[in-house]
Amino acid sequence: MPRSNRPRRNASGSRSGGNGGKWSEPVPELDLERARSGIARRESAPDGDWMVRTMTAKKAEKQYICPGCSTAILPGIAHLVVWSDSHLFGQAAGLAERRHWHTNCWTSRTYRYR
Repeated sequence: MPRSNRPRRNASGSRSGGNGGKWSEPVPELDLERARSGIARRESAPDGDWMVRTMTAKKAEKQYICPGCSTAILPGIAHLVVWSDSHLFGQAAGLAERRHWHTNCWTSRTYRYR
């Protein structure tokens, strides 16, 4: 007789096992900031297409120089990691030339080109 892949249910309609298991545990609340921090978003600007990823203060462990203001981004300061998505030599070259920006420097940079 072939094996049945359907879950077995008892008369009450709940899953077999009776003692709860993983289905009776409460689901933890989703931390949106943590989920969003590792995902890069695409931004289009007059100077090209950019991939922007948020670096949280907890993950910022090294010191960088912001190309917008030429000052240091110290460890523990939230900032943005930015790379070109429309690089002349492809996406890998754009990723290799990524830069760390202060959030305010990145958002105000487009006003310099107007």
